[in-house]
Amino acid sequence: MNGQNNKVYRMIKLAAMAAIAATASVAEPGGASGGANWGKDDCIDGRADKPVPVYAPGEQMVFTFRLRGFRGLDRAKHFLKWERTADDGLKSSGREPITGDVVLKTSLDRPGFVRYYAELVDESDKVVERFVHGKQKVFFDGGAGVDILSIRQGAAEPKDFDAFWARHRAELAKVSWKDGVKIEKLDSGVPDVDLYSVSIPCAGGKPSTGFLTVPRSADGRKYPAHIGFSGYGGSWMFAAMQKPGPKGIRNDVISLRLCAHGLELCRDRPYYRAAREAAKSNGYDYAFDPAQNSDPEKAYFCGMTYRVMRALEYLKSRPEWNGKDLVAGGWSMGGLQAIWAGALDHDVTKVDVQIPWCCDIGGTEIGRNRGKWYVQWVPALGYYDPVNMARRIPKTCEVRIARAGLGDYTCPPTGVMAFYNNLSCPKSATFIQNAQHGSSMPKPRQAFRISKGKLVEGE
Repeated sequence: MNGQNNKVYRMIKLAAMAAIAATASVAEPGGASGGANWGKDDCIDGRADKPVPVYAPGEQMVFTFRLRGFRGLDRAKHFLKWERTADDGLKSSGREPITGDVVLKTSLDRPGFVRYYAELVDESDKVVERFVHGKQKVFFDGGAGVDILSIRQGAAEPKDFDAFWARHRAELAKVSWKDGVKIEKLDSGVPDVDLYSVSIPCAGGKPSTGFLTVPRSADGRKYPAHIGFSGYGGSWMFAAMQKPGPKGIRNDVISLRLCAHGLELCRDRPYYRAAREAAKSNGYDYAFDPAQNSDPEKAYFCGMTYRVMRALEYLKSRPEWNGKDLVAGGWSMGGLQAIWAGALDHDVTKVDVQIPWCCDIGGTEIGRNRGKWYVQWVPALGYYDPVNMARRIPKTCEVRIARAGLGDYTCPPTGVMAFYNNLSCPKSATFIQNAQHGSSMPKPRQAFRISKGKLVEGE
């Protein structure tokens, strides 16, 4: 399917979704478990009894859950089915009537987080669904923290951490690149910005590739620079197959959207599917194979870090750069790469991330809570873990964690805090209640910020 057909397909799909949503909004209310009756504003509103849900070790936490919306639902025939897990390894669960508020009490005896996962179910335990870009379960996923500014990483960093990265910089320097850059001009769709695909020679067996946008300036103006990284799944397709659209192109900054995998750009879907299949190791998807990860020189992350460092070298070489402002940003795996950028290149002036992946990978070794989708700890991963990278981000760089979820156990809040606490640079973080990795409860919702060592209510 070519790019034009993809665009048409997306337009048709969005139109169909909008039509279904419009139908759902005028449907007769009722007590059925089907998703047609309920929309994104119908939710389980769960809150801790403190505006900033952070407690002392052993202090009682009181959570109150209530339904918001659900006009016409027969609440006498519905229940809140819940499970409590935490960084203490303890579990409890229950099923409570939802005719009024549901109040649950718990505590945690150590620095970390408590997690409550709850679903709205009917008398037969069937989960109620709502329509949010398709049918989704009605659930709550969130919790509260304990002594979070004292959270530290679960596994010690490698003793030769700095020597390891010195060797890697030396290996990268052996690969000359300035005369080997391949650059092709594309149609940006924006009159005052040029768009290019670039491929830069790199260590690790693959080039550093991405889409570059450069503002046009008749007066020799210099610009800030930004390097952006994509998440785990999107890094195959959206970061390589599809060039940035006009709405995503700025005329006041030089921007490089890096492909994590060194792939050719603007190819068809079969090319990227084949590349992802080839990246598997011992039946694991890329970066997940414990045997491959046990050798830091063979781990999939190794090549990715080379490509990050080389891309930054290239971006700084652009004559349009102002020589002082360099921002690295991304979410999930993109956040992981942005953290690497800030630690491995001290010209980076800001790391701006959301739900950063793989923070405190070794936290499982001391029983910290995880979801089902995570990279299994082996000591060699300590070279790539953001908790260790944090100490190498200089005080000249600002780190902003724009969003972390109290129910995100792909990127658990304990790991995010372990990373945050190891930073010695200007830093801030925002935590949102009932926010998983890819979804958040509609506002109003409980949230808090950390800035300058203070915890403040709100986003």
